[in-house]
Formats: sequence, C-alpha cells, structure tokens
Amino acid sequence: MSVSPRARAPLAFLALAFAAAGCATPARDAASSAPVTLNLVAINDFHGNLEPSKYTYTSAATGKTETLRAGGIEALSGALAAWRKEDKDLLFIGAGDLIGASPALSAMWADEPSIEAMNLLGLRLSSVGNHEFDAGRKELLRQQGGGCDSPRPAKACKLMPNYRGARFTYLAANVLDSATGKPFMPGYRVENVKGLKVGVVGAVLQGTASVAVASAIAGLDFIDEADAINKTLPQMRADGAKVFIALIHEGGRTDEAPDQPGCKGLTGGVVDIVKRLDPAIRLVITGHSHQGYLCNVDGRVVTQADAAGHLLSRIALKVDPVSGAVADIDVKNVVMNPELFPADPKVTAYLASVKERSRAILARPLGKLGQASIARKAGDAGESPLGNLIADAVLAATRAQGAQIGFMNNGGIRKDLETSDAALTTNFGHAQAVLPFGNTLVVMDLSGAQLRRLLEQQWQRPGASGATILQVSQGLSYTWDAARPGGQRLVPGSLKFNGAPVDDSKTYRVVANNFLAEGGDNFPEFAKGTNRVDTQIIDLDALSDYIAKNPGAGAANAGIAPAVRIDKVRAKR
Repeated sequence: MSVSPRARAPLAFLALAFAAAGCATPARDAASSAPVTLNLVAINDFHGNLEPSKYTYTSAATGKTETLRAGGIEALSGALAAWRKEDKDLLFIGAGDLIGASPALSAMWADEPSIEAMNLLGLRLSSVGNHEFDAGRKELLRQQGGGCDSPRPAKACKLMPNYRGARFTYLAANVLDSATGKPFMPGYRVENVKGLKVGVVGAVLQGTASVAVASAIAGLDFIDEADAINKTLPQMRADGAKVFIALIHEGGRTDEAPDQPGCKGLTGGVVDIVKRLDPAIRLVITGHSHQGYLCNVDGRVVTQADAAGHLLSRIALKVDPVSGAVADIDVKNVVMNPELFPADPKVTAYLASVKERSRAILARPLGKLGQASIARKAGDAGESPLGNLIADAVLAATRAQGAQIGFMNNGGIRKDLETSDAALTTNFGHAQAVLPFGNTLVVMDLSGAQLRRLLEQQWQRPGASGATILQVSQGLSYTWDAARPGGQRLVPGSLKFNGAPVDDSKTYRVVANNFLAEGGDNFPEFAKGTNRVDTQIIDLDALSDYIAKNPGAGAANAGIAPAVRIDKVRAKR
C-alpha cells in the first residue's frame, strides 16, 4: 500500500513524538526511583507540661553540663513551625504518656488543655502510655473522641463546654478487651507521606498492670509487645505500607548523652522487645523511662526524647520508594530552648487563655514551708525529705480512721515541693504538681509479719529495674543491707514502730493511696490487707491540709532529713 506525501508528514510527526516519549521515560523512572527523605519528629512522656520546666543534661557535642528551663508548648510550636518550613510533609508522632501525672494547669481541667495543645501542634499519631489509663478506659476513650460523659465530672468540660477530643489517633496494638479478645483501640495506622505508605504501630508496656490502678484497667489485657506489633505487619502490608515504624511506651537506660548518636549501651525492658521485632521495623521510638537517647540495638535505631517536652527527636529516613527499603536513618535529639524557637502566636494565645482561667485556683496559698524547696530525690538509703512529709500528711489525715503508719510511693511524687515567694509560702499549684493523680487514701490492717513482707518486696521487683523504696511516716524505722539475700534485706531487729520492735503477730493499721492499696508498683502485700476502708480523702487534700496546720513543714530540723527513718548498712572499704 502506498502512502501519499501529505499523509507521510503526520506519520513522521507521530514517529518523532513516540521517539521523544521513549527517550523521556527512563528519565522519569530514574526520578521516581530516587531516594525519598521522610522527616519525622517524635515526643514522649509530655505529661501535660504546657509550660517549660527545669532540665539538666550533659551534651556529647560540647561535653558541658547545662541546666535550663526547657520545653513547653510555645517552644515546641516554634520548633515544629521552623522544621515544617523545611518539609511541609513532616510527620509529628508520639510514644505515650502525653497526659496523666500532669501539672495543675492541665490536670485541673482533666488534661483537656494538653490534648488541645497536641492538636494545635499537629500531632498525628501516638502510642498509648500507662498514664493514659490513669482515669480509666472510659475517660481515655473520651479523651480520644470528645464529649463530656466523664468519671471526672468536676473537671471535664469545665475549660471548654464543647470538648471535641484528640484530632490525633492513639494506637494500642497490645491492649485487648478481655471480653472479646479484640483490640481496645486501633493498633496501627498507614500514613501516605510523599507518595509512600508508612505503617505506624503503637504499643504500651505489657507490665502496665503493675504501674496503673487496677480498677482503671479492669477488663483489659496487656499482651506481649513484640508479638502484638509483629502481628500487625501483614495487615499493614495488605494496606500498602512499605515502611514500618514502631512506637513503644517502654524504655531503657544508658549512661551516654542524650545527643550521642549511635549509642551502644542501652539496657532495660525495651531492648528484648526490639530484638524480637520483625526485621522490616528499622526505627523504634520509645518512652516511659524519661531518658534521652539515640541508640543502635540489633541493627535498628531506638530513640527517646527525655520527658516533659525537654527534647524532640528529629528523624530523617532515606527510603527507596519502589521497595520501601530504608537506606539510612539520621537522628538528633534537640533541646527545646524557648529562647531559640519563637512561638506560634496561636499557641501563645491558647496558653495565655488557659493560664488566665487557672490563675486564681493555682495561686491559692496553702501555708508556709520550712525551706524554699523540699526535694523528692532520695538519699542513699532510699528516703527523701518530701516523701517523709507526704507520708506524715496522709497519716495525719487518717488518724481518725485508726491509722498508725503511712506509706507513699516515690513514683507518685512528680516534682519537688516549692514555695511561691520569699516568705516561703507555697500554693495549690505547687502542691498539685507534686501529687497530680488525685488518688484516694485507703486504710487497712496488716500484721507485723505482713509489714516485713511488704518492705522486703521493695527489692523483689519482677519486670522492674532496681529497688523501689517506700516512703514511711514518722514512727516507723528500719535498716536494710544490700549484701543480704533477697527476701532478707531487713537487718534483724531493726524494724521498729515508735521505738519498739515490730511484733509479727500484732496488727497495725496502715494507710496508703489507692494505687498502692490495690497492689500497684509491684507491692502485692498491700492488696492482702484486711478491714479496708477507702476514706475518699484525696492525697493532695491531705498534703494541703497538713501544710496549712503545720507552719514550717519540711524543715530539715523537723525530723524529716534523709536516713532518719530508713537506714542502710554501708559497705566497708
């Protein structure tokens, strides 16, 4: 068949066009296969710290130890705004305990200000932490979904009458409803970032039952973290995910600096979990232990950003967009110095409105302390001035119920007790920062033999690292010896009440907060106490009342100096 000259011209044009298209295809393929950088920012254990707080750290970069006021939502907003200018697709994620154990500015409003702050900061996802369960499963679901049907009606929806909940998603792959065996909350989410589908899975420490009030987590099962995370991988792959990130509210410890890249010395509960994760998970963001680190564990990068917003972890993943293979992970822990990160005006305005609503309540004076700051830090034997003060306060509040001995757990004491002015007056805001949980006081009977077993449990810590020394009220005293075997650490004859040896067969009336009373913090002996009465007295009210009735409380000469009630046998040199 012949083709006319007029017809040949269009055909030649088409041939040239196809040839040009053919030449362009390899260039497009090369571009589409170039590595993609995914930028992440991670936070953990914010604990409602809307304002900056004291942070001391030693920098690997400078070798210097620095102390400053760091964190607060204004500094966080400034950092995130600056980094989003560099990458509008930045993904802001968390590793739990965003709320709970919070200062009064957040806690007095049922932590709704902290949820709204995270909304303003653009948080996208977070694992749950153990403190997300402080007020129970119903309240956690309200924090997520909004509304005013709360077990804390005196606090919920009092700041904003139309509380709408979190615009980010909590993840809990290893928390199951006991009745159904199904996940209590979503276990994972798949995010589309720069055309890549990124699977993010969240979990909380399996041992949550030991650090939560039993009644708050009734009906929930906490299963193995690694098993639960690994189980989500096929589901995430089916949803198209090629890159996988784990958020785990469990942590570790290291002596290395928070900004030291590639740390090798991480120890603690999270290490075994990381080693058992699916190899496709190259990045693990952790929490719970309130440490900053940038570690390598079994070929994976494991990070944590201290607590209270003092640090943010800045993470860049170089990813092959075709296979999803992670070629490189660059991580930095950045100190949130408010002077270096100018605040987002919207966040500044929101914080100012919360502070204005809270001012009168927080400033209410309680009484005069014996010194400007009463420390929660324990001495070598495990006793702290503030722990003693609180133990005395809970005992004083329940003497009418027959209490003779008061106990307090160190983990429930969140900050030092400070004064408001030169006259050493302290106020409600300071006291609430010390005891933010709103625990009630439970009075019960324990025999002398049970008291011994209870105190020996301080060194019998399944799943925990190190001893946890209970703070005790004035009148109870003992000496312990680290060289003695477990279960026999109390020095014989040293356990005394009001100067007399404790009688194993005698009954003693003791008081502790409801967390301890239910066996929390690995103290099962408390749960065996008899003739139990939940007084409904709040521990914070007990402390406030004690300060008001005892001017000068907390002075070192008032019989609460460390090693007065609890002593330790020192090793001979």
